[in-house]
Amino acid sequence: MTILVAGCGDLGTEAGLRFAADGHRVVGWRRSPGKLPALIEGVAADLSSPELPPVPADTTAVVVAVAADSPTEEAYRTAYVDGLSHVLDALERDGVTPRRILFVSSTAVYGDAGGGWIDESTTPVPGSFSGRIIREAEDLLHERLRETPTAGVVLRLGGIYGPGRTRLIDQVRNGTAVVPDAPRYTNRIHRDDAAGAIVQLCTIDDAPSPFYVGVDDDPAELGDVLRFLASELGLQDPPSGIVGDGRGGNKRCSNKLLRGTGYSFVYPTFREGYRAILAGVGVRHP
Repeated sequence: MTILVAGCGDLGTEAGLRFAADGHRVVGWRRSPGKLPALIEGVAADLSSPELPPVPADTTAVVVAVAADSPTEEAYRTAYVDGLSHVLDALERDGVTPRRILFVSSTAVYGDAGGGWIDESTTPVPGSFSGRIIREAEDLLHERLRETPTAGVVLRLGGIYGPGRTRLIDQVRNGTAVVPDAPRYTNRIHRDDAAGAIVQLCTIDDAPSPFYVGVDDDPAELGDVLRFLASELGLQDPPSGIVGDGRGGNKRCSNKLLRGTGYSFVYPTFREGYRAILAGVGVRHP
């Protein structure tokens, strides 16, 4: 059985290595396949182009894990909508019908909830062009698969942190971190758990739900996270002040449905995850 990872960057590579460890053949599409580890068969592919490589005939699951090249509306549309569409076109072109296609999405589709709880039953109301475009790609996936036996799964990830993704740590270290003067809830997931969730949802025997929220157990206030990092680094607490709207909005995301599949988090809260980063645990993939 072959797993195709379309968009095999840091997250896709980590997921691919986990698939390979479970005995799957893994093919990774990316612009620079030579950077992929040996356990993943790298194939040169630019998802922004409709001319994609042949899809292995025995592909049982496809993971579409793309990222925009820049924070612009055009870049997001090219990556998420066009990229996904081209992968689906390639499957149709080659007559390959995988058992499952997983699209890596974002909790940005929910916008701001004023600190309230959201889950898969919450109606998405994107508050930015990025959320709107990613939501459009979600709809595209389910519409294209409506008349097929392939199950489409959307995994809406919170803010990914981990090796090489140390923005908050860097802000605390360089003194630019500011604790919001009003409570702001934030949602995150360690890269390794994001990859683990991808593998889980692609391989569970039960029919998957069409949507999952991928976050850890603790939708923590940003101030609590920053003060924790300062303590771990032996620094003074960051000052409080007025902070602009956060990239993820003010909301608390529930991972109950994901946990209900049997997935067990390696880093259930930011505390375990950031301690592992500070201890040098993990590898950043190219």
